[in-house]
Amino acid sequence: MKAAVLHSYDPSLKQSSFVTYEEIPEPKIEKPTDVIVRVGGAGVCRTDLHIIEGLWKERVEVKLPYVMGHENAGWVEEVGKGVESVKKGTPVICHPLITAGHSLEARRGNDMHDPDSVFPGINANGGYAQLLRTSERALVKLPTTLAPKDVAPYADAGLTAYRAARKASRHLMPGDYAVVIGAGGLGHIGIQVLSALCAAEIIVVDRSPMALELAKECGAHHAVKADGNEVDAVKSLTGGLGAQAVIDFVGEGGSVEKGWAMTRNAGAYYVVGYGGKVEIPTMDLIVTEKSIVGNLVGNYSDLVELMALADQGRVKLATKEYKLSDANNALHDLHAGKVRGRAVLIP
Repeated sequence: MKAAVLHSYDPSLKQSSFVTYEEIPEPKIEKPTDVIVRVGGAGVCRTDLHIIEGLWKERVEVKLPYVMGHENAGWVEEVGKGVESVKKGTPVICHPLITAGHSLEARRGNDMHDPDSVFPGINANGGYAQLLRTSERALVKLPTTLAPKDVAPYADAGLTAYRAARKASRHLMPGDYAVVIGAGGLGHIGIQVLSALCAAEIIVVDRSPMALELAKECGAHHAVKADGNEVDAVKSLTGGLGAQAVIDFVGEGGSVEKGWAMTRNAGAYYVVGYGGKVEIPTMDLIVTEKSIVGNLVGNYSDLVELMALADQGRVKLATKEYKLSDANNALHDLHAGKVRGRAVLIP
């Protein structure tokens, strides 16, 4: 089969080609619960750029060369002898984690904390290919209204954004404020989820005019340019107090300090993007009673709920499609900030 394969790391992201489009062996059924999916769309994520930089090589055991791609949807191609819920041709979106379901974490619905999980595209071959091996337990059947290429990025970007926004929505009341930092691939989904799940006033902060325009289309009430004065602008919009919830989809380049400063006393700062550091005096935590909440992907039920919102038309993805053979162009466009929403590779 054809795949876009990562052969070496590039810490500076300066190489003209990050991956090589080539022929590799097809994945095979190894366990009774395995499923081979013919990929209809694979999302291109900023995490893929971090993988290319080598940021993940100390955290996961993976040997190069390997295939990235952890946002995948398509059609069932082949099933193991123990699979009963899907058959060849079933359209599916793949939860990004593969677990056996036996651990306590998995039984509680927190597959992302299962110590024995497999994460295709992170620590195993992923969906930058024509075929992907996953498991029956990871599959969510797609309604007829949703095509695999149109929903693939929901498998991680959408799932992560949904989980963070749903957490925030639990304590956001009408008249409250929610700030979304970064209206790109994840942020534009988070805005729509907030709008669907709560009645808070949504403020979006981004340095890109393109992203801010997309934010308005997605339901943001206020668009704030990240020009160095964004904290003052948010304070002005919130009566000088800050927002009850701040969801940071950037997590680096000063957004952590600014996001914390935008958070109202007794509010919560949700960290989704990464790359920076949280350095806050313990006295500030005590005096302000602010909370810091980390967010790692989402669980199976989160993905089912997100697909329900997508089926209802309440959450829509902005996507830019590329051929799988053009994976390098997609990665470079993402790195250069040229992608409006999410990039999707089509085999």
